[in-house]
Amino acid sequence: MMKNSRNLLWIIPLALFVSSPLWKPSVAAFLKPRGGYDPQLAAMAARQQQHFVMDSITLTLTSVGKEEWVINARRAFTGKTDRELGMIDVDALYEGKDQPITITSNRGTYFIDGRHLILIDNVVIRKPKAGEVLYTDLLHYYDATKMVVSPVDVDIKGPKFTLQAGRMDYDLTTDGYEFSNRVSVEL
Repeated sequence: MMKNSRNLLWIIPLALFVSSPLWKPSVAAFLKPRGGYDPQLAAMAARQQQHFVMDSITLTLTSVGKEEWVINARRAFTGKTDRELGMIDVDALYEGKDQPITITSNRGTYFIDGRHLILIDNVVIRKPKAGEVLYTDLLHYYDATKMVVSPVDVDIKGPKFTLQAGRMDYDLTTDGYEFSNRVSVEL
């Protein structure tokens, strides 16, 4: 009848299909999950966070495929959530339009979801090309708007001036400053 063994190949799936009422219940019982489904446990597993502590970390922030920030820290750890990164001994480099800006601070926090960097304690910003140095104790950087905000006292020392203010807003895209709260300038 059939001369080629290749033609017999269609008989195997047919035999499995025809005999399925015999073996299907036992296979289904074997593959059935044991225990029940608890939606509370599934929700807890989805919220489970990963916490860590790292020595020597480097973060790179890019915008439109261009590297803008390189942030180094001696130590890094997760904060209240795993989307909050705390840092100790922060040294950052902003490679902006034309001049690099270096920033150092004792502590820092980076919020990953909001792209928000907070630098705390002895924050020093150096603009070597302009010869300016800024001193403050708290600095916020908002990556979405490219704004640097210091809501506390700010001291800026340049080659021909000294400025003291109670608050500073600095736009990195336009290189524009805005000072408020008792501004004092010495030329």
